[in-house]
Amino acid sequence: MPKTPFELSVVTPEKTAINMNVISVIVPSSDGYIGIWANHAPLMTSMRIGCLEYITEGRVREVLAVSNGFVEVADNKVIVLADSVEQQDEINVERAKLACERAREYLAAGRTNIDIDRARTAYERAVNRLDVAQKK
Repeated sequence: MPKTPFELSVVTPEKTAINMNVISVIVPSSDGYIGIWANHAPLMTSMRIGCLEYITEGRVREVLAVSNGFVEVADNKVIVLADSVEQQDEINVERAKLACERAREYLAAGRTNIDIDRARTAYERAVNRLDVAQKK
């Protein structure tokens, strides 16, 4: 049975990363991952650091690393407003490994003069980027 396509737009403050028709989307909402198909009920939710997956009309599975933002679903359109977005082939694995290690060192040092929340977020983003880069 053919799936009905709908529009997906993924934007950051700097760019529009995706604007295309897809047949499904999985987004990392703040309450867990949400699967979206055509004719989904209207929805607005916050988004956390995670992996955004979508299936194109040509049945190709694509994966993005996203961090924080909002997702709106209405009228067969999904709009993702994210702080940052990286497509799988854009991820610099070595840079992500270095960022992960640096954040881990800051957290392990137990310093009081650093922003712990910022270090945790940097660590989560780096780990997510590594996870997305390794997905097939």
